[in-house]
Amino acid sequence: MNKHSWPALEETCYYPVDLLQKPGLIKITRWGHGPGESAHISVEPSSYETQEIELGDIPQANPSPKDLKRNAREQVLLNKVWKRKVEPAKFTLPLGPPASPLPEGRDFGANRVFNGKPAGQPHTGADYATPVDTPVLAVADGKVVIAEDLFFPGNAVFIDHGDGLISMSFHLSEIKVKAGQQVKKGDTVGLVGTTGRSTGPHLFFGVRWHGARINPKFLLEDPAKIPAVGP
Repeated sequence: MNKHSWPALEETCYYPVDLLQKPGLIKITRWGHGPGESAHISVEPSSYETQEIELGDIPQANPSPKDLKRNAREQVLLNKVWKRKVEPAKFTLPLGPPASPLPEGRDFGANRVFNGKPAGQPHTGADYATPVDTPVLAVADGKVVIAEDLFFPGNAVFIDHGDGLISMSFHLSEIKVKAGQQVKKGDTVGLVGTTGRSTGPHLFFGVRWHGARINPKFLLEDPAKIPAVGP
């Protein structure tokens, strides 16, 4: 798909489609023991809601030139994460919950307006109304690639789970791991908080799979619920 290829996961071919993919048809192909088979995924226009949010008196509401320079440096760091060499998968589906108990995720894809100013992109993860200091868990085995305070995400942990899957947890009150550390599914990587651009304690959890920003609920639920496409 999109000039990239990857192996099947547990004998199933998954085709993650990015949140900002333009409407239209995407050609996909799969190969097995015989000739390749092609099909199309139809991407329909999105209908995500717009949310008006008042941030209050925090630096993220009105970033200074120094803050913006910091954020630019952090974006360079994140771009390196998205371009990491893809290693074999260290996970199966469904992923483990990022917190326990895990309430229903909200606001994936929402277009947000902060203090009257539209955000630069839609909300690329889901928000979970978890109490402050709730343990945040690794959803699968993997390697921590970022574990630090970032300007907009606040205290953040990014984990590479192989097969191009990166999970991320934002707004933590405390980080419990370090970059380069290997973690196991269910390990505590931090605690829920309200750091960064946040209006109250909650867990932001997001995933990128083969570069696509997708709703994490698809990977946290029974994979049989993911829409199927045939040849």
